[in-house]
Amino acid sequence: MADDRSPADRDRMRLGEAAERGGQVVERVRHRSGRASRVRVRQLEVTVVIAVQSGLAAALAALIAKNFLGPGAHVFAPAAAVGTIATAIGQRARRTFELLAGVALGIVIGDGLRFLVGSGPWQTGVVVALAIASALLVAGKGGPLVGQAGGTAVLIATLAPTNSGLEVPRIFDALVGGLVGLVVVALLVPVNPMRVLDRAAAPIFTVLTEQLAELAEALRERDADRAIRVLGRLRGTDDDLGRLHDALSGAEEVVTIAPARWHRRQQYHRYARSADHLERLLLVTRAMSRSSTTALQYDEPIPPELSDAMQRLGQAVAEMRTDCRFDNDPGRTRELVEQCAELAGRAAAKGVRSFGDALVTGLRTASSDLLRATGCEPDDANRIVRRAAGAGEAAIHPPVRLHLHRARPTRTAGARRRSHLEARQRHEARAGPPGGGRPAR
Repeated sequence: MADDRSPADRDRMRLGEAAERGGQVVERVRHRSGRASRVRVRQLEVTVVIAVQSGLAAALAALIAKNFLGPGAHVFAPAAAVGTIATAIGQRARRTFELLAGVALGIVIGDGLRFLVGSGPWQTGVVVALAIASALLVAGKGGPLVGQAGGTAVLIATLAPTNSGLEVPRIFDALVGGLVGLVVVALLVPVNPMRVLDRAAAPIFTVLTEQLAELAEALRERDADRAIRVLGRLRGTDDDLGRLHDALSGAEEVVTIAPARWHRRQQYHRYARSADHLERLLLVTRAMSRSSTTALQYDEPIPPELSDAMQRLGQAVAEMRTDCRFDNDPGRTRELVEQCAELAGRAAAKGVRSFGDALVTGLRTASSDLLRATGCEPDDANRIVRRAAGAGEAAIHPPVRLHLHRARPTRTAGARRRSHLEARQRHEARAGPPGGGRPAR
């Protein structure tokens, strides 16, 4: 069909579309920059704590090495302490053992090859190559073990010919630095694990709560473009998930090795369980936003109960964050989840098509995940969701009640024979005597 608009109208239309796209780009950039600034503010406390831990550990390691390890610079003791704290957040104990193992491996390979091939530039290259290869075979990937094996091999290959006795001080420096780092983290300046977890999980809780409410409005107003924007914002949470995993690892380490934080173990495990299901809920919400977009684009029927169920789900997520922060009873969260499942059942009973049915399935799956996050066993969570969804369907289409009629008891052959004889006697009594006349008076 030919466009009958004037060239000026077409130009204005193109300018309007370009301006709209530019506004959307500006909005996305502002949204991302705002999120980045909020992330930096949330990480400020953790950064300050780690900096204080590193400075204190370096000072203590240098003091101990100077006073107890004999003469020498002992540079590696504070370096090992700082490396233990700053480069292995959440896995310090394991990384400390890797650091010690890397130093030992570098010393063994460096000393062994130095006696076999001598010292020199190309010998240094051979020693480092073999040390790195051996460390990678042991560890399977890069890390403190590989780095320390290569660094120690370099020191042994280059400095051992002119400075004897480097091996033992290197091992003791690594041991002192690693142990001092662990003591600082566990005893002197332990972080608050729940605060770290809450700051890491806050962006995911926030985006889920906001975007579920936004998706509910998109369904209510049948706005497919709004649903597409929700999907785009949900896809930008990968970095937040990575920070949450790091925070979980760090909090687990603190509640394991820091006696001052042992009373937080139960609350940590509850928060960790919720965070695990939070990631699954995020994936389910992305799938629901795609189904919502397609259902709206195909003009499928969208019962109002679908948007109401989506809104209840967002409220349940917000309530779950409050439960995790203050260690509350999850009763209100479970109540909202049951309401979400019941509304999903009502929507299914009213009639949906393929993508609307996918929305109903997603709502029920998300409800089950949230119930598991509150501590329900998987079978119990699925049973609660099925019961609530079934109640919603029954509210729209009540089940047909079958009226059972009591069956008449069947008579046996003997009862039929007795009934026949009684009927025959009554008939003969009415007919009179066999002669046909009247009886004599």
